[in-house]
Amino acid sequence: MILKKPHWIGIIFGVLILGVDLSMFLGENLFYFLVGIATTVILLPFVATTIVETNREKDKNGQFLEFARALAENVKGGTPIGQSIRNMGNKNFGSLTWHISKLSNQISLGIPMSKALDTFADDVGSLTVKRAIDLIKEAEMAGGKIDNILDSVASSIYQIEKLKKERAATIANLVVQGYIIFFIFIGIMLVMQFKIIPLTEDVNNVGGFNLGDSGAVGSIGTNSGGASTDELSRPLLYMLLLQGIFSGLAIGKLSEGSIKAGIKHSFAMTIAAFLISTGAKLFL
Repeated sequence: MILKKPHWIGIIFGVLILGVDLSMFLGENLFYFLVGIATTVILLPFVATTIVETNREKDKNGQFLEFARALAENVKGGTPIGQSIRNMGNKNFGSLTWHISKLSNQISLGIPMSKALDTFADDVGSLTVKRAIDLIKEAEMAGGKIDNILDSVASSIYQIEKLKKERAATIANLVVQGYIIFFIFIGIMLVMQFKIIPLTEDVNNVGGFNLGDSGAVGSIGTNSGGASTDELSRPLLYMLLLQGIFSGLAIGKLSEGSIKAGIKHSFAMTIAAFLISTGAKLFL
């Protein structure tokens, strides 16, 4: 990924927040909350770029479907495939317009069809488009009924996109349930962190006796040198972060068929868990 202006802005502001945090709030509860804010500011542009790229790929797949249909209609009319592509070089195909114009120009300059199509597939960067281009190349080299092949390619892309949309609609309820379960998990962890774990500090003092000093039981609380409340609470935060990362990736894989699509869910869950957990210390 090439770093662009938004990425650098996020990095600079994130580092500034982190610097102020280290110089003014080190050792305080606010310190960890601001670390979460700084991390969010730094990572947000990268996550936004991933979301934009994923949406752009979806749009390119949809526009390629229109391109394949239009190309098939031209070829059915008796126009050779090379000339058909040149004829569509100036038409609007959304996010594919520039790529199709480049493909048209390459063919006009006499670059072999196979090489021009390979360049087109590489530039678009979509696996669906690449597979479709491979079929078109094979049909063009075999010299068969290219219009039938193009129709089949368009039909295949349509079915693929339709199945993706149906899967996303089917999984939508599971995605919502996944988020609900995750936030319930956060609530349970907060109850443990602020209600249950602090009770361990009183274990050493029951009925006026210090059990840690008397050796009756193993010491747990901070009064006898055992683990502090923060030390006992820290594994809960780690559990929340791991839960957020892997739950988000699983949601992306199930709903959109891509781990990359799950990055936005992992980011949202992980940041929410960290900010809620550290922010709660400021008020509870």
